[in-house]
Amino acid sequence: MAIHDESYTTSSFFENGTAGAEVAIEERFYVESKRPSRPPAEKPAHYKVICISLYTQDLERLDDMVETLKGRGFTKASRSALIRAALEQVDLAKVPRGI
Repeated sequence: MAIHDESYTTSSFFENGTAGAEVAIEERFYVESKRPSRPPAEKPAHYKVICISLYTQDLERLDDMVETLKGRGFTKASRSALIRAALEQVDLAKVPRGI
């Protein structure tokens, strides 16, 4: 069942011009929400999102390795998980000087 409101008829939009129509639409449809806003969620402290740069060739290799792991049944394999696993295995004495 539609509610008919005389103050918002099509003719009132045209009588008041474009500005009148915009005001009427704003009054009718863009009303501030009555709901209280949620407090911001706490950010997790156990990890941080960072941005790193990788050469496209390295990124392709990383993605291939992730797909291989997934094919072997590691369903939670991801770029991040693979990088974390690699970090655990790094021997700093073997890192080349020119990096």
